Amino acid sequence: MRAQRLRRRLVRQLVEEDVLHDEAWAEAFATVPRHAFLPRFFVPAGTGWAAVDRGDPDWLDRVYSREVLVTQLDDDPARWDRARAHGPVPGVPTSSSSMPAIMAIMLEELLVRDGDRVLEIGTGTGYNAGLLCHRCGSGQVSTVDIDTTIAAAAQERLASCGYEPACATGDGALGFPAGVLFDRVLCTASVSRIPLAWLEQTLPGGHIVTTLNRPLGGGLVRLTAGEGATAEGQVLARDGRFMPLRAHRLPPLADLPDAAGTQWRPTEVSMSDVLKPQRHFEFFASLELPDVRPVHVEPNGAFALSHPDGSWARTRRTDSGFEAAQGGPRALWDLAEDAHRRWESLGRPSRSRFGLTVNSEEQTFWLDDPQSENRWPLQGLKSDGGSANR
Repeated sequence: MRAQRLRRRLVRQLVEEDVLHDEAWAEAFATVPRHAFLPRFFVPAGTGWAAVDRGDPDWLDRVYSREVLVTQLDDDPARWDRARAHGPVPGVPTSSSSMPAIMAIMLEELLVRDGDRVLEIGTGTGYNAGLLCHRCGSGQVSTVDIDTTIAAAAQERLASCGYEPACATGDGALGFPAGVLFDRVLCTASVSRIPLAWLEQTLPGGHIVTTLNRPLGGGLVRLTAGEGATAEGQVLARDGRFMPLRAHRLPPLADLPDAAGTQWRPTEVSMSDVLKPQRHFEFFASLELPDVRPVHVEPNGAFALSHPDGSWARTRRTDSGFEAAQGGPRALWDLAEDAHRRWESLGRPSRSRFGLTVNSEEQTFWLDDPQSENRWPLQGLKSDGGSANR
């Protein structure tokens, strides 16, 4: 069967990418039919999105590619039908089947043991829940999603593949509505703050793996639950970034002002240093520059920094290096350069040297040790409301 060959190829690719190591998860990826969970989806088409259906010639190859596959735009289930009938449509992705590489990373970082009871926040297509069921057994898996249409379709597809996890519709940030305690919690969306309900539903010593919804310095964290609503853990070296829970989406920023007439000056720090995770400074920059967000600058495709108070900064390449310009009530690029100097003085720490402490009073990052004097509050939404998609 062609789908089986494509699954085996996908496993080989994930192994070659060095994101899949555990034989149990490799078997899950080789067995669970991703195509059963993706009968239709969107693909980029110019500035919009085209609809792909299971009858299309390239449908199966796309399903078993290494790409993220968008399944919903703007929380609107009818958008796919419009794209199919009338051609590509605009929209912002609000549900997807993640890149298999990121799924493999998160599943391995969960450190699942035989017999563990696992909660998945964000049922989405149901594919990730299928992988969990194959590894842990359907009776050990619970999954929740806020979108009733998405959750119902996922449950039906899971059942068609022989998987019957406990499925619920509700606010994923509140955990599973039945109040069951879990050994592992996996959130396949990102959160601005760690919902305390997850800690309360995780047995002491159990792990929570999620991604942080941060304008800069997002990515994976793994926390170990303590007694009550407490946890402590690490920012993980292996990175992954996801759509946020609905209530954790960041509000839009005002339009960036034109830089015409602004004075430019030389700088030794580039915008790529601040924004690209592989430069290693990005995570530290996020701690030192709270609420600062990257903004896409048209038409040249460059990025700028922006703050809700109206401050902004841009850089550009010159024959001799880089130049920066800034405006608004605070000098954002001066702050970025100060942060870069501090990062260098601390030994240029990468993201894996940072940890996170969570309790009812604080959510705090620290460098190297929970008692370190180098500490930063986790900036983000105070509410625990939200939803998840996967």
